[in-house]
Amino acid sequence: MAADEALESRSDTMAHPQQQRIGEMLVAAGKLAARDLEHALAAQTEMQDLLGRILVRLGLLAESDLAQVLARQLDVPLATAGAFPEDLLPVDGLAPEYLRMHRLLPLAVEDGILRIAMATPQDPFLVKAVRLASGLKVAPALGLESEIDAALERYFEEPDNDEAASEHPRDAGDSEFVEHLRDLATEAPVIRLVNQIIGRVVDLRASDIHLEPFEDTLQVRYRIDGVLRNDAPVAIDMAAAVTSRIKLMAHLNIAERRLPQDGRIKTRIKGREIDLRVSTLPTVHGESVVIRVLDRASVRIELEKMGFASDILTRFRDLLARPHGILLVTGPTGSGKTTTLYASLTKLDSAALKIVTVEDPVEYQLGGINQVQVQSQIGLDFAQSLRSILRQDPDVIMIGEMRDGETAQIAVQSALTGHLVLSTLHTNTAAGAVVRLVDMGIERYLITSTLNGVLSQRLVRRLCPDCREAVDLDAAQASAAGLARFLGRDGGRIFRAAGCPACKHTGYLGRTSIHELLPIDDAMVNAILEGEDATALHALARRRGMRTLFEDGLRKVAEGVTSLEEVARVTQDQQDE
Repeated sequence: MAADEALESRSDTMAHPQQQRIGEMLVAAGKLAARDLEHALAAQTEMQDLLGRILVRLGLLAESDLAQVLARQLDVPLATAGAFPEDLLPVDGLAPEYLRMHRLLPLAVEDGILRIAMATPQDPFLVKAVRLASGLKVAPALGLESEIDAALERYFEEPDNDEAASEHPRDAGDSEFVEHLRDLATEAPVIRLVNQIIGRVVDLRASDIHLEPFEDTLQVRYRIDGVLRNDAPVAIDMAAAVTSRIKLMAHLNIAERRLPQDGRIKTRIKGREIDLRVSTLPTVHGESVVIRVLDRASVRIELEKMGFASDILTRFRDLLARPHGILLVTGPTGSGKTTTLYASLTKLDSAALKIVTVEDPVEYQLGGINQVQVQSQIGLDFAQSLRSILRQDPDVIMIGEMRDGETAQIAVQSALTGHLVLSTLHTNTAAGAVVRLVDMGIERYLITSTLNGVLSQRLVRRLCPDCREAVDLDAAQASAAGLARFLGRDGGRIFRAAGCPACKHTGYLGRTSIHELLPIDDAMVNAILEGEDATALHALARRRGMRTLFEDGLRKVAEGVTSLEEVARVTQDQQDE
């Protein structure tokens, strides 16, 4: 009874602390500058999180330094990784999912008392929940979030088979190196450096961050408007710590450096919610890391604002308004296909239609639309998801990508049974999509029965409006460049890139899209049934008035939107057509 009262008293104290505030204690201990505390308190209003977590996230404080002071403030012991049991201590009532969700790690059970490491032992409701679930008295200790996460991951990871274990034994030296990496990754300088690297994406308008290890440096590059740009490299002795920090943030296994891994980070940068998709790839000099930036605030999901020519937009809307059939958007990776599909879905009446998507991953969440996340690790792939979706009585189905023949077959069957199917495909031209479907095992008569149209697109950089330079072309120059039909017989004025501080001296600011739209009319149906190849289908479409990607790009050059050099760079494979 006395132990119960002591534990309840401690929980009450943590719920209503009378002691010195944690920020003041950190300043008094010399762990934090007063000015940094002011910045963190200002950020706390916006980020709505515990002050300690914000200090660590901003790189102002090492997680270990915070833990030492916080344990003293809460009057609880500090449990480090060295005190964690080698194997998980099973406790009735505490499921693995619950331990992971709340960052709990049982340490020992003695005389009916559960000693447990917690990331937030100051939470009296969590302490009480553990007591009720386990039926034991609870003695909380403070544990570092990163160490608890790593230990739980180690406890619950799939065991290697004997052959793999014998080929790649985990010896004591390897374990010590991993712990050393973990320590480095939680130090303030490394945290601050990683935060700086990630934080620059907003100012640079970057879509990706590339961290590439070489023999003597870790190269940092940002993809801005589709083009990679080098940034200040990281010293090679910091490379492993920086990579480990990013893997910890993405909840990846830092001990696994032999296999590729994928993860996700949700963060807030300068007041904006940012999702980061993290991919690691082992190379000869270490792990290459690519971070894909998904910024909800910057995505355009309105067709009218995506660079469509008015005639192409009108015809695309007509195809979108059909009650059934397949509408494809094609292009290489990073050409904005998924964004175009999202914008298309927003034009549909989700109040009157049942719209279901299956994506890998779900990049942006749309109101009124049922979005399914593919999870291949549990067998929920595109094909399996589509079979289940059809039992949900949908009107419109969006498939993130047709990757295989099975998915394509189900899409065709869906279109034949009265559904509108939207999807993407990796081909260079609109006509190439037809041949790709044939290669995937779809009969030509089924293609002509279900395919409504194909939109091919690319992204081109917009000229910076502050520094673009005018260039006057005479009739011969305009004709040679293919611009005569857009500028007029006597030539005219176009613009080229220059460079200024506003566009970071690139001459370009933002991107827009260029398109070619291939509707499947009677002439195209006959050509497909006769077995024509992609070249013949493309030539037929041009004769019937289809504007190619290159021609649509030239139109934007004539309008002063982009430069001739940019269109040539993006459509090199189409200029001779």
